[in-house]
Amino acid sequence: MQVMQVSTPAPRTDSLTDVLGLRVGHHTDTRRPTGCTVILTPEGAVAGVDVRGAAPGTRETELLSPLNAVEKVHAVMLAGGSAFGLDAAGGVMRWLDERGFGVQVGPAVCHGADRQAIRVPIVPAAILFDLWIGDPKIRPDAASGYAACEDASDAPVVQGNVGAGTGCAVGTLFGIARAMRGGLGSASVTVGGITVGALVAVNAIGDVVDPSTGKVIAGARTPDGRALFGTMQALSRGEVPAPLQAGAATTLGIVATDAVLTKAQANKMAQMAHDGFARAINPVHTMTDGDTIFALATGAAGRSANVTLLGALGAEVMATAIVRAVRAATRLDAPGLPALPTADDL
Repeated sequence: MQVMQVSTPAPRTDSLTDVLGLRVGHHTDTRRPTGCTVILTPEGAVAGVDVRGAAPGTRETELLSPLNAVEKVHAVMLAGGSAFGLDAAGGVMRWLDERGFGVQVGPAVCHGADRQAIRVPIVPAAILFDLWIGDPKIRPDAASGYAACEDASDAPVVQGNVGAGTGCAVGTLFGIARAMRGGLGSASVTVGGITVGALVAVNAIGDVVDPSTGKVIAGARTPDGRALFGTMQALSRGEVPAPLQAGAATTLGIVATDAVLTKAQANKMAQMAHDGFARAINPVHTMTDGDTIFALATGAAGRSANVTLLGALGAEVMATAIVRAVRAATRLDAPGLPALPTADDL
């Protein structure tokens, strides 16, 4: 297979949009901290998924199994709003449908003098829980998903409290009042002509740890709120928190490459990328979150690559993206909302 020639390479963004064939858009709801983020690949990308949290909220993930027929997806939607936020994927489907993107199903049908193929856009989605910040009746819907598509571009990914990262918090194991701001982050790397990128909305029960130092940079705070508590150290001392509701957190990620992959290989890449979650979030993959990673392979590089290498790089850029998400977050300090400081505040 020949390598696709690109006459004018785009400048490196060090974010998910370095992967050719992807566009990222956000919708941020200004009525309260929530929103959604879409990763568009209208021409289709091979996809996989790996769900590690025990309380996921997902849509169209079963079709990503190598055992099932559909080979490519046309977008992935990440949203706040808990299970209500899955409605945002409907707006993405409408946006794609209006432009003629999707899997052709059945023969073309007549519409007046024209014969048009029936196409169904494939849009897997996952949600995170942010309903305890602000009015829980306000959550992403189909209009939000459509607006995120209108915003999508291959420009550097906006990071921090935007889109699906708008209402994120970290360190919620001891309650939202002692938590800190999470957010959305992205990173990429290119090795041997193959690019791997990651995007993540960090809304974690556990603390965020900088893998380069092993130190907690954001997470649960002491009861007076003035310092980092150290969730794992507290648990090791026997300080057990009150039981939390299932689904009360969830970190959502995308790992993508321009290499050519099969569905089985994409699923393995998603699985290995969870190592990035484990390096940068502690504890992770708990009973009260729905931690999920999607993998996308656009094939734009025109050649395959070693899946072990791709998965290892995916874990690295995922961990970097997690750290960037909390570094880019802004303080939440508004009337009627919990005061959530940032990593820089402490």
